[in-house]
Amino acid sequence: MLPELHSILNLLEGGFGQLKVLVIGDIMLDRYIHGDVERISPEAPVPVLRHARRYERAGGAANVAMNLAGLGCQTFLGGFWGSDSEQAELAAILERAGIDTVGVVSTSLPTISKTRIVGRTQQLLRLDIESRDTPPAAEAQRLQNRATELVPKVHAVILSDYAKGSLSSALCEAIIRTARTAGIPVLADPKTPDFSKYNGATTVCPNLGELAAATGIPAHHTNDLLAAGQALVTEHDLKFLTVTMSEKGISVLRPASVYHSPARAREVFDVSGAGDTVIATLAASLAGGLQVETAVELANLAAGIVVSKVGTVPIAAHELVAALTPSSGLTAGEKILDLERIKLRVAEWRASGETIVFTNGCFDLLHVGHITLLEDCRRFGSKLVLGLNADASVCRLKGPTRPIVSERERARVMAALAAVDAVVLFEEDTPLELIRALKPNVLVKGGDYTIETVVGHEDVIASGGRVEIVPTVEGFSTTNIVKKLTENSTQSEEIQK
Repeated sequence: MLPELHSILNLLEGGFGQLKVLVIGDIMLDRYIHGDVERISPEAPVPVLRHARRYERAGGAANVAMNLAGLGCQTFLGGFWGSDSEQAELAAILERAGIDTVGVVSTSLPTISKTRIVGRTQQLLRLDIESRDTPPAAEAQRLQNRATELVPKVHAVILSDYAKGSLSSALCEAIIRTARTAGIPVLADPKTPDFSKYNGATTVCPNLGELAAATGIPAHHTNDLLAAGQALVTEHDLKFLTVTMSEKGISVLRPASVYHSPARAREVFDVSGAGDTVIATLAASLAGGLQVETAVELANLAAGIVVSKVGTVPIAAHELVAALTPSSGLTAGEKILDLERIKLRVAEWRASGETIVFTNGCFDLLHVGHITLLEDCRRFGSKLVLGLNADASVCRLKGPTRPIVSERERARVMAALAAVDAVVLFEEDTPLELIRALKPNVLVKGGDYTIETVVGHEDVIASGGRVEIVPTVEGFSTTNIVKKLTENSTQSEEIQK
């Protein structure tokens, strides 16, 4: 279980939406052309690709921005792009993601693009379109002006450096100076061996190869390399160095300490874009107030998710929520949600392909019949939401002597059960409005019901779901327990007389 899990879930379920993050760097368009290779060309010894599909995605600094948007952050992007078809395609992708491109400067140079030709799952060729020229001085100054104007308005800044000319030393120095004055963290992703352009940043995030290039120590000499990385923290006036180590995980280096987060075991399909996901998640987490170690653990989890996909695919908040909320991994208190939070949680689970099951009841004095019902419910899906009658609702339904156990205590008891993924209280006599808000895939009721008599059945069926009726365990009910306790108490009083 990750530390600060409650804080992490708060950020993923709305908190990130309050944060503004600026990404400055080399903006690119990633284009993919997929097809099948079945023969060799008669014209030259090269494979012939029969085109099947083509798609475009944001790349470079734009992919960092896409990851931030996927987490829910208010994202601002700065850099250069041209006036060409690649710019139009890239602008449309960013606009759909809600990314503000106010910091982007139009230049006379072409928009950087990378076209990957893929035969089934094997990349055959990559075609890059870019200029070797640096942006004109006037355009560079325009970018610096826009960037330094934006920095004080955000909660974190990322320098996404792909060594394509957008991030000059002068620009990095101006951004870092402005951010430090305002107390805003700056994270840099380097592609050059000289880290001096990032002096004063909060952290620099090299991979092992980049750190090896910066220190002159071979990447396979891991201990010596990390020790040299610790020296860079002081040399470049950083708070810490964040080293991504592929299948080994992520290490946080400070002058006198090393914190290591092992990689989250997943099947790896494509590592492209994983570094962008790490720095985006790390920046958002630090901006949200998480401790560095917690932020790194979350970034590591996010990277493990994106490398299991093909191509450059950004992280999404719902994927992290799904990974963080297996029933066994949450405390009882973390499973008890109000209406707004349960709506978000269910939407995130659904987006991750989970099947949502809903059942409801008073659950006053937990007994074996309740346990059996919940275990039966779990068979119908992967996430079980329990609607729990609040005290006022129970009193109206059961009489003035009920409930015996208060709603707060009942909620914690029910949330502690492994079969239950979330508990939400409702004040009404029936859970109809809650069912309409959550739209579960499966609505389950125990007892002598028919589908037509189950509250909410019309809404669930109309939205494509189904209703399941499960038998109750004979002889077990809260009423019977109360009756037996009363009888025993009466008999005890008579004996004492």
